[in-house]
Amino acid sequence: MRRILKAIDFASETMGSWARWLTLGLVLIGALDTFMRYALNAPTVWAYETSSMVGGSIYALGWAYAHLHKSHIRVDIFFSRLSERGQAIADSIFAAVLFFPLMSVLVYKAMFWTIRAWSRGEVMMESYWYPPAGPFRTAIAVGVILLLLQGIAKFIRDVHFAVGRGHLD
Repeated sequence: MRRILKAIDFASETMGSWARWLTLGLVLIGALDTFMRYALNAPTVWAYETSSMVGGSIYALGWAYAHLHKSHIRVDIFFSRLSERGQAIADSIFAAVLFFPLMSVLVYKAMFWTIRAWSRGEVMMESYWYPPAGPFRTAIAVGVILLLLQGIAKFIRDVHFAVGRGHLD
């Protein structure tokens, strides 16, 4: 079990590191578009849509990384007053009641839209450049699936700790 949990953590950590490099690409796209627009008076037709897709990909591919490092927002009014075991119990309950049902729907819809984009040759319609939607939809699906896997790993660790068996690291 520990090996599987470590593999999920590794995948989340790796994807977060890769997404970090996409940020450099996003900055370069913005800089190039600004240079083309104001220095050469030749704005690009692709920069706006490309930056939206790259930015969305960074966001989605970072979800599991953020979950791994407990960086998502939580309401701490009650949670911080609980013991560590109480926090594990609360996290387990909320994961079972809220996280897993929501993630099930998101995984289903992300996979539906990804398969549809690739099978139909879907294009993005925000500009007249019409880039393919498949790569962006795939990044969203990968991000959602990794977030679900990281949530499962956290749930297993929380339940293991909540039943009094110690930390599972």
